[in-house]
Amino acid sequence: MTNPLLIPELKELLANNDTETIQKFCQQNHPGTVAELISGLEPAEIWQVLHLLDPPLRAEIFSFFDLNKQVELATGPSRKDMARLLEEMPPDDRADLVRKLDESLLEEILPLVAKAEREDIRKLVSYEERTAGAVMSTDYAVLRPEMTVAQAIEQLRLQAPSKETIYYIYVIDENRKLIGFVSLKDLITAKPAQLVRDIMHTDAIFARVNDDQEVVAKLIEKYDLIAVPIVDENGVLVGIVTHDDAIDIIRQEQTEDMEKFMGIAGLAALGLVSGLVIHSFEATLMNLLILALYMPMVADTGGNTGSQAATVVVRALALGQLRPKDFLKVLLKEFQVSLGLAVILGLLSFGKVLFLSRTSEIPGGYSLAMIAAAIAVALGLQVITATLIGAALPLLVARFKHDPAVVASPALTTIVDITGLFIYFCTAKVLLGV
Repeated sequence: MTNPLLIPELKELLANNDTETIQKFCQQNHPGTVAELISGLEPAEIWQVLHLLDPPLRAEIFSFFDLNKQVELATGPSRKDMARLLEEMPPDDRADLVRKLDESLLEEILPLVAKAEREDIRKLVSYEERTAGAVMSTDYAVLRPEMTVAQAIEQLRLQAPSKETIYYIYVIDENRKLIGFVSLKDLITAKPAQLVRDIMHTDAIFARVNDDQEVVAKLIEKYDLIAVPIVDENGVLVGIVTHDDAIDIIRQEQTEDMEKFMGIAGLAALGLVSGLVIHSFEATLMNLLILALYMPMVADTGGNTGSQAATVVVRALALGQLRPKDFLKVLLKEFQVSLGLAVILGLLSFGKVLFLSRTSEIPGGYSLAMIAAAIAVALGLQVITATLIGAALPLLVARFKHDPAVVASPALTTIVDITGLFIYFCTAKVLLGV
């Protein structure tokens, strides 16, 4: 969020052409803080601030704007200024921006970008979105195995200013194939005359350009890495994905899963099925109107238990704690848990019906205890079936290589409602003879 209290002050500084104060503010604060503040200005005013800064700082601040703001600023009047910004931006950030720009605008900007950066942009945007290649950075440090430690450190002094991270340095052969890595700590603690090949680690954790971005993020999370090297189909090192990129990926994937989890597409048809179930048992409801009073209780209980089971399973699948092959093991465990829960909730619902409906008129041939028992049994069966459905559906979807989040709430709740209504009325019909 921007700080609206400082926006008027900034506008006043710009109006008074107080460039020194603006420059000092931008230089003394974190680029992310500066971007957060000035994003509340008009696009022309933002460019006015950026023009007062050196190109590296300008690009760093620009990279902290959200993507929509970057696109808005990129459509400004000066194509040359935008080209210089693209040259200075981190490779992965500028690739993200380029993917969002109109083709006509790109045709005006890209020819103004330096050849090396222009080729880098074209290479990165050629990878399919949401793959490792699409999110990787090409700013990484490399060494050759025949270098001495002293030569390697000297080489790093030259590479460091333009690289995103040098804590991990990747070792490549004459064909640029990844053969190992060394950490900065390895180099500092080694003897100057030692060869890089003698201190490098050959068990490098890596990903391929076409791997899903979530796979790469999980590698960084699992092995506590600062970065993961990305190689092409020939094992040639082409980029890295850093830990900050992994955080963005995980946040993006979680947001997407939550949107799918709360998605409502296709529920109209399922809702129609629920209506048909109720309509088919209309005679049962007419004979015992008391059953209608407790329909929401049974439906809501099933929806809650089913969603809870689905949430646990989806999360376990996402973290790699479960796999589709664990289907029977998961169902057995969920059955045991739901059985105990069904007994407890069934007893509570039995008492609830007896207490709340003690003054209700009951048709001849029935007793309140009989009706309460039927409702309790139906609720217990609903808890068990809803739990099993909630656990089974994500596993089945994952088995067919789809995202298990798509079957979660409220889609799952609607499915459970249909089965719950069917169980409810069938139980009443069998136990009460309605």
